[in-house]
Amino acid sequence: MDGSSKKEIWIFVQHDDGEISEVSLELLGKGREMADELGYKLAATLIGHDVKDLARPLIEHGADTVYLAQDASLATYRTLPYARTICDLARSMNPEIFLFGATPVGRDLAPRVASSLRCGLTADCTDLRIGDYTSPVKKKRYENLLLQIRPAFGGNIIATIVNPETRPQMATVREGVMVMRKREPGRKGNIVETPARTEASDLAVEIMERRTGSRTINLRKAKVIVSGGVGVGSKENFDLVFQLADALGGTVGASRSAVDSGFIGKEHQVGQTGTTVRPKLYIACGISGAVQHRAGMSESMKIIAINSDPEAPIFGVAHYGIVGNLHEVIPKLIKSYKERTRIQNGK
Repeated sequence: MDGSSKKEIWIFVQHDDGEISEVSLELLGKGREMADELGYKLAATLIGHDVKDLARPLIEHGADTVYLAQDASLATYRTLPYARTICDLARSMNPEIFLFGATPVGRDLAPRVASSLRCGLTADCTDLRIGDYTSPVKKKRYENLLLQIRPAFGGNIIATIVNPETRPQMATVREGVMVMRKREPGRKGNIVETPARTEASDLAVEIMERRTGSRTINLRKAKVIVSGGVGVGSKENFDLVFQLADALGGTVGASRSAVDSGFIGKEHQVGQTGTTVRPKLYIACGISGAVQHRAGMSESMKIIAINSDPEAPIFGVAHYGIVGNLHEVIPKLIKSYKERTRIQNGK
């Protein structure tokens, strides 16, 4: 098989104000890994207006080909013109796998594309693998399928979903669950410009005004995270977690149980049904360590667990464990850290 006829894995590239979203770069890394395993090509779909300058970074992050569609009507994201452009391209090129970030844009666009292409879509995946599947109904074996892994039933089980018959195999993937590939300056690739065809009906929605804002909590970029669980006891007691995070210059996280109990907002939630994080230091306070939470923080460089139950599962992934009452342990940690900092500063 020559290079031009190889099957392709596609990544939808989301961008804003001239910057590629991190989830798109994360997916390029995962796509590169799967493409190498399967012997496929990796392609990025770049849609917008005056965005050609973004093509080179996509190649340097792992893409073999960038399909570039530019038109003034695509300057700002709108569902219908973007969906038509992508569907036209997909019908002409027949990708094997097509991945989107599970962002507001991805969650809006991917279902529209899947419906138009009449193929399956798995939403909010937390892992992707390549594997085989045997249909218990057709007694047929399918090889090298995309195994789309995601939480189900409120995060109580992990489901593996396959699309054996339809193509492309489509999925949206949560931010932060894939590791971003290091950029390779000078990496070679192709930029293929493709026409963007829109119809009057696609432009039925007009953008009158656009406002943007930054996230108040960015767990994925935090170097230090102090998380509290239901063991903290109450919303008022969560002040201890905030105090420790403040002393360490960190960000406050939480388990799903703490969020569901109303102790703290969902934007702080770490885990398979929240945000996946990889900080340099993760401190789990009063978190038992359910598998869904561990899946979202177990790749942290250093993990400290504070729990009164010596059998808590969180100790299974912790590098250091403290068995004790967090209401006694946290104030001592804060005091010790402040004294150590004062001594190091010569005060």
